[in-house]
Amino acid sequence: MATAVFHQSIGTHQSHGHLYDSGIHQELGKSSVRLISKAFDVNVGLSKRVCYDSGKRNIGVIRASSSQTSVIDHVSSPSKNKESDSRKKSNEAALILIRHGESLWNEKNLFTGCVDVPLSKKGVEEAIEAGKRISNIPVDMIYTSALIRAQMTAMLAMTQHRRKKVPVMLHNESEQAKSWSQIFSEDTKLQSIPVVADWRLNERMYGELQGLNKQETADRYGKEQVHEWRRSYDVPPPNGESLEMCAERAVAYFKDQIEPQLLSGKNIMIAAHGNSLRSIIMYLDKLTSQEVISLELSTGIPMLYIFKEGKFTRRGSPAAPTEAGVYAYTKKLALYRQKLDEMVH
Repeated sequence: MATAVFHQSIGTHQSHGHLYDSGIHQELGKSSVRLISKAFDVNVGLSKRVCYDSGKRNIGVIRASSSQTSVIDHVSSPSKNKESDSRKKSNEAALILIRHGESLWNEKNLFTGCVDVPLSKKGVEEAIEAGKRISNIPVDMIYTSALIRAQMTAMLAMTQHRRKKVPVMLHNESEQAKSWSQIFSEDTKLQSIPVVADWRLNERMYGELQGLNKQETADRYGKEQVHEWRRSYDVPPPNGESLEMCAERAVAYFKDQIEPQLLSGKNIMIAAHGNSLRSIIMYLDKLTSQEVISLELSTGIPMLYIFKEGKFTRRGSPAAPTEAGVYAYTKKLALYRQKLDEMVH
């Protein structure tokens, strides 16, 4: 298991902007939003459909909700499209990346890949600790892989968040699934966070290595061959995926489904895997194929990025024991934490 944390020292960055949280936002004076009716149907992730208001007004963002989840969105008229586009570009949004905690197969030193294995006791503790580290950072939407260890990590982390919103899995796989999972309370919807699971965020598929003991595999094929399968960029294990192949699907999904949410001002958490997250970080940090193969991510350690004006900026290295030593907050994030403190007191 990787234990080193990839980090980079980043100075304090000042930024202006209002607090974005679908629950708190309405409590902060003048509002520029309206509640979208539950009859407005938008599907993301598994269903790939996106619907827009065909009336006189245009919805100003791509929303990640389904028919059972109402959301709050900026709304603009056609005459204000340019102003809306400019506002989108200046939006600031937080992006949190978390590699899942230790799984039961990590504990046994087995190649896991796309085998669906739950967290170990240590993994549960790591997920809870990850939640404490991000408990003051806004989260409006969560993306996970289709694998239970990533989903467990996301759910356990959110139990520690001070906003106390409840993550709710979206089920768009069929009309019946959507119908049966509807929420009929508007207040409850406002206290919920939609969670989208998608296979494209899965760990890379290790092919014929899945389920094999890592030491026994090295003994059978040789350490150099196994190291090449695990750490090269474009050499896949037998009948499996290379990091390059994993990056193709993970980055395409990030750009198609997640980046538009960030552009609209949504604060996003992604709970996924070592290789799918390395692929996304390669895109965010513009790493080369040689740089990414040496990138190591610790389990259960959240990384924070700020997305603003089309650029991603890492906001610190999560290696310190205190929050002040972990994340360099922007003014917007500092305001969010201040509002959380006021709500508590």
